[in-house]
Amino acid sequence: MAAAHPPAEIPEALLRTLEHAMVRDHGFRDHYAATVWLMDMQHRLADFLPDSRQRLKLLEQLVNQAHQNHLDPQLVLALIEVESRFRSQAVSPAGAVGLMQVMPFWKQEIGRPEDDLTDPAINLRYGCTILAWYLDNEDHDMTRALARYNGSLGRTVYPERVMQAWSQRWWTGR
Repeated sequence: MAAAHPPAEIPEALLRTLEHAMVRDHGFRDHYAATVWLMDMQHRLADFLPDSRQRLKLLEQLVNQAHQNHLDPQLVLALIEVESRFRSQAVSPAGAVGLMQVMPFWKQEIGRPEDDLTDPAINLRYGCTILAWYLDNEDHDMTRALARYNGSLGRTVYPERVMQAWSQRWWTGR
């Protein structure tokens, strides 16, 4: 995400949605489907995370947040590949933090300054909630939603990179 400070006007609906997401705690919706998906994704993620326990934990958290936000988990994997290459401690030059490169201003905006954006579970909750909100508010126009997520609305380089990673590494056709 590009902006180091909050945009001049953050929609109140986005702030409420993010605030709600940070206090809910849900498990898998369909354990069998999640297990099948986890097995399928294990080898794809191994290039980034060699430790199988770390991979499994991240994939479980990711599936949970993607499902809670009605996102394709494989899209989330593609976005993370582009944003941080699966480094939970990553910090961008603009100050974005963690797997999904969430800007720290979101914590203050929703009154949760104690949240650790390097914690994968917290980062995934923020990032998936924000991405889902942008998708909904851009009428599911993937290019516009991804550009908004990245702070590059009007340019297509970032959305193209995410969609390329999605189609080349993560897409399974399901």
